[in-house]
Amino acid sequence: MLHALADTVRALRRHLDDVILPQWRQAGFNAALGLPHEAISQDGVPLPDQRYRAMACARQIYVHARAPGDEAAAHAAVLFDGLLRHFHDAATGNWHFSVDADARPLDRTQDLYTYAFVIFASAVVFERTRDPRARRTMLATTQAVEARFRRSDGGYDAALDATGVALRGPEQNPVMHLTEAYQAAARVAEPAWFAQKLRDIADDVAGRHLDARTQCIAELPLGTAGNRVEPGHQFEWVALLHCAPQVYEGLSLTLAVPRGSLWARGQGVDAATAGVCAALDPAGPVSDAMQRIWAQTEYARYLALTGDYPALAHQLEQFRTRFLHETGWREVLHPNGELARADMPATTPYHLATCYEALENVVENLAK
Repeated sequence: MLHALADTVRALRRHLDDVILPQWRQAGFNAALGLPHEAISQDGVPLPDQRYRAMACARQIYVHARAPGDEAAAHAAVLFDGLLRHFHDAATGNWHFSVDADARPLDRTQDLYTYAFVIFASAVVFERTRDPRARRTMLATTQAVEARFRRSDGGYDAALDATGVALRGPEQNPVMHLTEAYQAAARVAEPAWFAQKLRDIADDVAGRHLDARTQCIAELPLGTAGNRVEPGHQFEWVALLHCAPQVYEGLSLTLAVPRGSLWARGQGVDAATAGVCAALDPAGPVSDAMQRIWAQTEYARYLALTGDYPALAHQLEQFRTRFLHETGWREVLHPNGELARADMPATTPYHLATCYEALENVVENLAK
């Protein structure tokens, strides 16, 4: 079984490196602006751009900076230039959420999710190229996050207007990606400082979002009307805590997250197809049955990291059949397997890349 699993992982990586990433260096890339298109069609044609998001650009930087080969590294450098040129306001230090089709500022919201991905992309660019601009950008954006988004109660606001006034309070998803970003930053600068921030974030998430009954991390602070649990995010937190066990040693979140993931797996994963639903009501029932590809990649990463290899083999077989095809992927499926979203957005290769890296590490360790 392990030999077959290794073959599957290698095939997934080839599909990413040989099919998907070249597509985003060619049809998916606007060479005039130096930015990735927001989405392409199932047959690889760029869809009309109404906007370009900094977060989408940053995710594309990550996948090309981490991919093998000089061509991928060079493309990551071009994208990083585009990120700095089009989204950063040097006068204020702000990062625009989006620009329009002509690369003029469109949405000037300061979005924590976006800032997190700028830090993340800058860290991996510096790790690969040692470009000093990447390190400066990473540290300056981190400083902005701590000065602007950090609240007096220890949490982080999810969004600010251009002048720094809070638009949205704490949310789980931005701080989860800030965690990912700070872990990447700690590999290249100030590891002790970032470790303390990571512990602070974990403690705040446990106090603000962790449901005592299910041990799941809710998307909004506990007690918020319309709250939900996303199984994919439970699995993603397992991977994040696994990346830095020494940082999180002794924290309550390290005990809760594995338990919450088991609950989410039982409530939100279809046993036959291994399909992960989008969201659960905190009480348990499925509230959004759509199956988004990113949640499937997080489930695969979770199964690999927890050592459930029989389940992983079944899940990857279903994933390849249901979500991948010769020229790309299917972004969202109905539970019955029908396509629910026909485009392929620029943000998704990041999910594939982070999943496959984890799978490769597991297979490599098993081979030792």
